[in-house]
Amino acid sequence: MTSDPTFDAPLYDPHQEGPPDLSRILALDLGKRRIGLAISDPLRITAQGLPNLVRTRIRDDLDALETMIREREVGMILLGNPINMRGTEGRQSVWVREFAEALGKRTHVPVKLWDERLTSVEAGRVLRASGISIEKRAAAVDRLSAMILLQSYLDSL
Repeated sequence: MTSDPTFDAPLYDPHQEGPPDLSRILALDLGKRRIGLAISDPLRITAQGLPNLVRTRIRDDLDALETMIREREVGMILLGNPINMRGTEGRQSVWVREFAEALGKRTHVPVKLWDERLTSVEAGRVLRASGISIEKRAAAVDRLSAMILLQSYLDSL
């Protein structure tokens, strides 16, 4: 998995006084119509899906995310970075990076970009195997993609 060091923030500082950070990580699978959401438990072991955020305007999206981040005591935001299969960044990756910058400035919470290659493919495969209807699959794939993204990050810690 790759990440962008511009947005990296230390999750645990061994020189920090007191116990390690027990804040949650919020994962976002950013799409044009919906944002898939998942959140970690406070110990950062498991990922749980949250209802998707239906996108409207950037300002409204940031408002909704800021409220969620505050209410759920989020200490880091993990944003899926759609890197090409060749490992390079394309137009969508630039768009995600711009959203990450706006979200970080708005919330003052560290944002980390994380390679999301094949998370949507894996989510679609799981949902097809589960027998969920095509209508429900479209919305469920965003949430499941966010969960897969977050769990892959948590597993790397």
